[in-house]
Amino acid sequence: MVVTLDLSKEGMARLHAEAERRHISVDAVIEEWAASLPAKDGTAKRKRPSFVAMGSSSSGRRASDADDMLAEGFGSDLSS
Repeated sequence: MVVTLDLSKEGMARLHAEAERRHISVDAVIEEWAASLPAKDGTAKRKRPSFVAMGSSSSGRRASDADDMLAEGFGSDLSS
């Protein structure tokens, strides 16, 4: 479908900058944005943010284990 938009120069520059940053077309940026809007029935399609689980651990350790991990990494040599 072809749609004509009347955007400000700043708005168009932002679209182009985002498309260039992500190495996709301006059409793809707009399509992704439109997909995040609520559907006709008012329900929104939720997309998981790209940063979720970025730092997930495969070792099974948690942040609460940080002191133990640091002690293992540095050993007890620091006290001498």
